[in-house]
Order: sequence, then C-alpha cells, then structure tokens
Amino acid sequence: MKKTTPDVYDLQSAQFPYLAGFALKLLVKAMESPAKALLLPKLLRDAGITQFRELNISEVPTFYPFHNISQELKETPPVTLAELEKVAMCATPDKVLPSVSDYAKAYRNNSATPLQVAEQVIKAIEHSNNAAPPLRAIISSLTDDVMKQAEESSKRLANGNPRSVLEGVPVAVKDEMDLQGYPTKAGTIFFSNEPAAADATIVARLREAGAILIGKANMHEIGMGVTGFNKHYGVARNPYHTAHHTGGSSSGSAAAVASGICPIAVSADGGGSIRIPAAFCGMVGLKATFARMSDYGVAPLAWSVAHYGAIANCATDAALAYAIMAGPDAKDPLSMNQPPIELKDWAKKDLKNIKIGIYRQWFEHAEPETVEICEKMLGHLVDAGAIIKEIEIPDLEAARVALSVIISSEMASSQEKYYNSHRHEYGLETRLKLAIARSFTARDYVQAQRVRTRIIQHFATLFEQVDLLVTPATALAAPAISPASLGEGDSDLNLLVEIMRFASPANLTGLPAISIPAGYTKNGLPVGMQVMSGAWQEALLLRTGLIAERCIEKQRPAICYSPLDAAIPK
Repeated sequence: MKKTTPDVYDLQSAQFPYLAGFALKLLVKAMESPAKALLLPKLLRDAGITQFRELNISEVPTFYPFHNISQELKETPPVTLAELEKVAMCATPDKVLPSVSDYAKAYRNNSATPLQVAEQVIKAIEHSNNAAPPLRAIISSLTDDVMKQAEESSKRLANGNPRSVLEGVPVAVKDEMDLQGYPTKAGTIFFSNEPAAADATIVARLREAGAILIGKANMHEIGMGVTGFNKHYGVARNPYHTAHHTGGSSSGSAAAVASGICPIAVSADGGGSIRIPAAFCGMVGLKATFARMSDYGVAPLAWSVAHYGAIANCATDAALAYAIMAGPDAKDPLSMNQPPIELKDWAKKDLKNIKIGIYRQWFEHAEPETVEICEKMLGHLVDAGAIIKEIEIPDLEAARVALSVIISSEMASSQEKYYNSHRHEYGLETRLKLAIARSFTARDYVQAQRVRTRIIQHFATLFEQVDLLVTPATALAAPAISPASLGEGDSDLNLLVEIMRFASPANLTGLPAISIPAGYTKNGLPVGMQVMSGAWQEALLLRTGLIAERCIEKQRPAICYSPLDAAIPK
C-alpha cells in the first residue's frame, strides 16, 4: 500500500469558539460597526484567509468550471421517456419508503390515483408541521393547486395518456427555485413577495413529465449554512431523530424525502447543499456536472459554484429526476454546451474494472464510526469488482478556502440590494457570515479563482488514473440541534468545517458528485458516502449508488409517512 507523505495532506480540524445568544449578538453588532477593524485580523487568520492570501499561485483564474466534451460523448444517444419506464423498474425493493416505480405501478393497476395520493400528501404536510416538534420540511403548500394538478394527472392516467413514469408522483421544490404560484424566498422573509409567474426550467421539466409539485421545501437562509437552521420558518428536523439536524442548505428537501412525503425533491448545491442533507437523512443526493442543469428561474446566490440536482429516496429515483431535469436550455446560455443526457450501463450489477481512488488520510479524517461504516461500504464496492488505488491530492486546504471565498463573495454580492434595508431581518449566523464576506477583496476573489484553476488540473490528472474518488460524505453523522441555537441560531464554525470537509472540491471543479447511504451509527443516524467522477459521468455515479444501496438494509425513520400506502384501500 502506498503511504502518503505527511506534507501533502494539509486539511486541519478548526478551533473556533461556539457562539449563541448574547455573545453571538455582541459579535455580530461589532462586525457591523467600526469595531470590525479590530476583530477582523484574528478572524481571517483563524479561518485560513490570511495564509491563503500569501500563497504563491501563478495560474490564470478560472471563473466558470466548464468541461470539455469528447466526440464519444457527443455521439451518445440521449435517454428517451420510454426508456425511463425501464429505468424505474431498476429500483431496489424498499419496505420503508415507496419509490417512483411503486407509484407508477399503483396508478397503472388502478389500486390508487394521484388524487388519493395528493390528499394523503396534504395530510402528511399538515401533520408534520403540527407535530411536536414540527418537522418543517414543507413550508408552503397550496392545497387547491396540488389537488388541481392531481385531478389533471388522474385524468391522463385514466385516459391512458401518462406523460412519463413520473405521472402523478409528488415532488417538492426547494425554496430557491421558482414554482408557479409561490414566492421564491430563498429562506428569507423578504427576498420576494410576488408569486412566481412561471416555473424554473428544472421545475417546469418535472411538471411537464407529469409530477405533482406539492410546494416549497425549507432551506438554510440564503443557502449560507450547512446545518439547515432557519429562524424564519423553523429548523428542519431529521426524520431519523428529530433532535438532530437535517443538514443544509437543502434541509427541507431531505426531510421531505426521508419522511416519505415525496420520493424526490428538487435541490441545489453550492458547497455540499445536496450531498450533506442527503447524507444526514440517509437519502441519495446527486449534484450534476456544472451547467448540466439550467439555472433559469433559480435565485441568483452563487453563480460560479452553484449546481442543481435532486435528493431522492433511492438511486433509481435520483436517475429519473436527473434524466428529466438535465439538458440544455436556451434561457441559460451556460447550459448549452453539454453532451446528451444518457444513462448508459447505469443499471449494471457490478463495478468490474472500475478504479476507485482513495486518499487514505483524507478518507480517515472523520469520526471513527463514520470511517468504519464507509470502509465497510467500500468493501462492498470491491466485492462488486471495483479496484482500489491509493492516491494523493495536494492543495486541499487551498481548495477549502478558495471555495469559501468564492461562495461567500458571490452570496454577499447577491444580497447587496437587500443588505442595507433588510440586514436586521437576516438570522445572526447569516449576518456574521455576510459581514466577514464583505471584508473579502477583489484580490481574494481572483486568488480563489486562480486556486480553482490549479485544483481543476489536480482532479483532471486524478481522473486520468481512476474512474471514481470515494470519501465519506461528511466527517460525522447529523449533529444534535443545540437548544441554545433555537430562536436566533448560533455560530459553530468548527462544526461547519467538519460537515464540509469532503464537499468543496466538487463545487470548485464543477465535477459531479453523489452522496449514497452507507449505513447507520449505533444511535440509528444515517451515514453517507460521497463518490466523485470526471465530468458528465453521472451514470457511473448512479450505478455506484444502485449497487451500494443493495448492500444495506434501509432503516425506518422515526417520522415516516406513506401517502401511497394510505391511498391504497386495504
């Protein structure tokens, strides 16, 4: 086994004070006043920004992580709607949560209708939000609209004209994307008060496929956090243990899927925001290649690192959502240069001759129980034919800071028109992060984009040697919700670093990544494994997820609804 040299691996666990309540309010007030000049040097040094500024980086900056398309990919036949019916049949049998194929079978054998399911979904949303504590997965649902969609879907099925295998399947939409009839708040109370006139492109494609769009899913305020806390709409609770976080920022998306309210939820990922909540809630979360999915109709929060995808009950449902949502969109010029959407070989039952890269020091930089569970899953992938190759990746600390600078700077810029008039309406955590981000300079931003160029090259070289890169999805299972955070929130930068340890490179490089369930802790909390690949290789990631989920038995969450089962007469 190849030993890594100590000087190559440079990621460290952070040492920041935990702040909540009066102490956090005091710091935020100071950071929004002239006293900021006294506090900032230490904050930047502790966060690694000072050292980052001193790095000697000669590369030309990369402002968008676009990827080349091989001739082979250009000529690959795209997946068709008819083929999606076959894809749905690949779903791993699940005794806990119904998959898209379960809905499709029930509708086609007339044991349930979308109208009956919609009624049960509405009941589940109401019950979950009135529970003690409330789940707060779905923060807005228009009953009349949901029932109208369900009625139209039921008619299409009765007439033998389903639009796709997603006909009548309930789908939630993160509050970052436009959903016709709902304001897009992005987790705030002021972002927009006007109902969207049309769907975001990725949402519209699901509607066109016959999905029933059940409402807006909760999210961490403006996506600027990874626990899922939101002071305005309530903290989203983990269905496996309601005293624990869901992860963020796609908190409500993960909670809605994990609790069975719906099998798919539209999500976004600027720094792990699909993969982290999917991992914490035991679901599958796919972040597609940069610009694989249109950003038309999505709140502009972080342009150059934002990716889109879905959190789903299983790999098959993730594959269906991906195939329908992805593809070029003339309304988003960045999305136009991409190969056809395909799922070639995605359902193969082995990983024969697939090389998996493992950076041992990185892989093991997590809680021992998390490492143990992911090691066991890695063994299952080897049993399926994969070949392990020990590798090294330099500059991971630079990548971490670069992603932090880019996403924070872009988010601060996106909030500029709201900042002065609505600053005091943000949660304290968001205000603190915005205050720090507003101290970054143009030189910091360009330095981060130059680091991006270097990291892209590191990963391009890596994926010439291996097909996949595997790590834990997060360095720990879902953390407990601190009682001190309820109300105004908290600032726990140590926890943020642990949660995001494995997420940054995929956003920085624009490469696709997936979080797949790997197992459960002794306390019954899910643990996720992250798999990265080269650009446009989503099918291989989904194939890995399909194989992996067949190796573990899904545990039933403490909060579990089954709209389909409830709709089927016993």
